Amino acid sequence: MPVFDLSTASLRELNSALHSLTAGSNDTEFKVINPRGSHAVAVGIDAPVSVQIKGSVGYYCAGMNDGGTVTVHGSAGPGVAENMMSGTVIIEGDASQYAGATGRGGLLVIKGNAASRCGISMKGIDIVVHGSIGHMSAFMGQSGHLVVLGNAGDALGDSLYEAKLFVRGTVKSLGSDCIEKEMRAEHLTKLSELLQRAGVTGVRPEDFKRYGSARKLYNFNIDNAEAY
Repeated sequence: MPVFDLSTASLRELNSALHSLTAGSNDTEFKVINPRGSHAVAVGIDAPVSVQIKGSVGYYCAGMNDGGTVTVHGSAGPGVAENMMSGTVIIEGDASQYAGATGRGGLLVIKGNAASRCGISMKGIDIVVHGSIGHMSAFMGQSGHLVVLGNAGDALGDSLYEAKLFVRGTVKSLGSDCIEKEMRAEHLTKLSELLQRAGVTGVRPEDFKRYGSARKLYNFNIDNAEAY
């Protein structure tokens, strides 16, 4: 297993090694020690490798991940797993703002809390937060799922498209065009699957509420013409 000590090795060396992997490579597991809050750790992975980061990271860790499994044994700064395509990113601690932003696929698991704008403009990513999330989360969420075991801050799902939101705790307020929706059998099945994939035990899907788009912002409404 290659080990990169970021107290002596450069971040460029680590990311270059991850980017140079070819099909059938023997290097499938990497360990990063002493990350010391470095930014852009393990970005742009496009191979089915595992990266264990032993400590907290700064901005944009695991951005654009496509097929890798990245585990941060600590907390993550803003933009973790931004624009993820596929694979899995696990944050053992807390995540700062806009975690999983614009994510197109894959699974992001945050075992602590997430700050504001979690899942902003999500486009297919699945996000499971074991704790609570901050304000404006899932703003303009287009597709995918956001699961929150704790509470949600102000303006959840503001200007939401078709992303599905599940919250177990309280929601401080809903954003424009976001409403509570019926939890049907297919939603319970999907939620159960997501909880299992995220390592959540002892929690019932029936304890969650589902939120989605009222679909009132999709088109110009002549009845509101004077308000524009």
